[in-house]
Amino acid sequence: MEYYYYYIPQPPFILVGLGLFIALTSGLAFQSTLKLKARGIVANQDDIRKQLAIIDLQLPLFGTGMGMSIFLASGLEVFFIPTWFAYSLSLPLTIATIGLLWKQLERVFAILREGGSKALEVDSFNIF
Repeated sequence: MEYYYYYIPQPPFILVGLGLFIALTSGLAFQSTLKLKARGIVANQDDIRKQLAIIDLQLPLFGTGMGMSIFLASGLEVFFIPTWFAYSLSLPLTIATIGLLWKQLERVFAILREGGSKALEVDSFNIF
């Protein structure tokens, strides 16, 4: 009589931590680079899209997205979801999130250039 054993692979707990670490460190680099670029855009009145297209700002954002994707997919794998399915869910979600963040960033810089920092204050929005 032959016995067949089914071994459940261990969840990728290390990848969960690694993805979180990559996302946080890249996010901090993105934050500091964004602060420098915001000062330059407001002071120089340069083209917003040209300033945002610089690799100095895009590389940390890509790292943040990569870390988010690894974190989300590995978090799903902890619940025994197959790897291919976890990444097929996390990659489009991450790409959409980063794309929306980039679009919102362009809008905020346009508002900042037109009205200065007062245009972004919550109290300055008069709804009624």
